[in-house]
Amino acid sequence: MKRIAVIPARSGSKGLKDKNIKEMAGKPLMAYTIEAALSSGVFDEVMVSTDSEKYAEIARSYGASVPFMRSEETSGDKASTWDTVREVIGNYRKLGVEFDVAAVLQPTSPLRTADDIRNGVELFDKNNASAVIGVCELEHSINICNTLGENNSMNGFFDSNVSGRRQDAGTYYRINGALYIQRVSDLMSKKNLYGEGSYAYIMDKKSSIDVDDEMDFKMAEAVMNWV
Repeated sequence: MKRIAVIPARSGSKGLKDKNIKEMAGKPLMAYTIEAALSSGVFDEVMVSTDSEKYAEIARSYGASVPFMRSEETSGDKASTWDTVREVIGNYRKLGVEFDVAAVLQPTSPLRTADDIRNGVELFDKNNASAVIGVCELEHSINICNTLGENNSMNGFFDSNVSGRRQDAGTYYRINGALYIQRVSDLMSKKNLYGEGSYAYIMDKKSSIDVDDEMDFKMAEAVMNWV
């Protein structure tokens, strides 16, 4: 099966300006994802989807392919990552190149490793899966979470039948955004990513750090320097 890794890196981030190329521990943020994808050795193509020539130049300098630029339709805030990936697959098809499996590797997960990617692909192949999604254990028990009432009222915050003790709760997981793998046929037909044949690849807390704002960036960089 032919596999492609798509690294979506549009410019114009609002939470943290140019975060995808912001230097972290001596490299642009996206470089860590490019290097992990290439080092994993499981892809026939590692490409960066971007709307910026500057980003494209940086991506190519770290070994990624940027054979075409994003369209205006997939460069705005309202376009989803999956719209972008479908556009990528469509553009490769116009070049006569077909892929069976597509992985989405967000550049905002710089601590995701080549081993994580390899293990995710192995899980996909072993189970003949339709999709594999990276998850990590929820940091806090779901039993101590709820919405707030009017004026931030906590009346009824805990149901009388719910224990707030962490040790009494089951293990809950959240999607960490670091790894998505899907069959291209399912991707292009917009099949539910979380349906039958979908499996979780469990990642640790460190590898699951997601950079959204300045605090996340500093935390990821600190962890990177620490380990």
